[in-house]
Amino acid sequence: MTLNILVAVKRVPAPGAKIVLTEDAQRIDTKHLGFTVSPHEECAVEEAVQLVGKHGGSSTVITLGPPVAEEQLRTAISMGIDHGVLVETDEQEWDALATAAALTDAIQTLEADGDRFDLILFGNESADAGNYQVGIRVAHALDRPVVSGIKAIEPTDARATMKRAVADGFEVLDLPLPAVAAIKEGINLPRYPAMRGRLLAKKAQIRRLTPQRRDGGMRRVRLHHPPQQQAQTQMLGTGADAAPAVAALFEEVGLL
Repeated sequence: MTLNILVAVKRVPAPGAKIVLTEDAQRIDTKHLGFTVSPHEECAVEEAVQLVGKHGGSSTVITLGPPVAEEQLRTAISMGIDHGVLVETDEQEWDALATAAALTDAIQTLEADGDRFDLILFGNESADAGNYQVGIRVAHALDRPVVSGIKAIEPTDARATMKRAVADGFEVLDLPLPAVAAIKEGINLPRYPAMRGRLLAKKAQIRRLTPQRRDGGMRRVRLHHPPQQQAQTQMLGTGADAAPAVAALFEEVGLL
């Protein structure tokens, strides 16, 4: 069987970046940030590429975000995804309910144009908000079965066997297609884009859709940045002169 797979990704700050909030504490100040996709979503992209390579078919990556989110689409295309779709918004962040509604509308538009997706893959959760909601909400809106925490997928005929880790092993689930899955990091090792892939991605056509925002009632009050732990270094002395201070420190922390 051939597969038509859609992967949803989100533009998020690169891991390890220093997060600074705007003065009104409503948004992250992005002036000096690099961006990427979440590790779970990277694995979802790789899984789509591997499944299409094994079974044949086509793969598409979709994201909801501002025009600069095209960068993440092209990265996925450079990894082997065939098509990219940008559901274009302004710079304001959309909550999980609004995001799920917009992605549902976009998927219905794509499928009405002939792209019937056998599998829709999400990351298990995004690296920034970590809401665990969007994939499940989209699946329910599309009336398709959904499972989360997936660590293996094997399609056969019109069904797919999926595995997810539990405390004492794996759950094995059998789903009819079309279906939705939230992919967990570790299902595979994402590839590093080759130069040929980067060149193809640079020239790839990105389809753009304009969403209608339908908020779900959540309102952000403010963002809170917890105090950062700062390492401190104190010189206790040099050579033998430092021995009493070292002994006193060991006694203070209970090592003597």
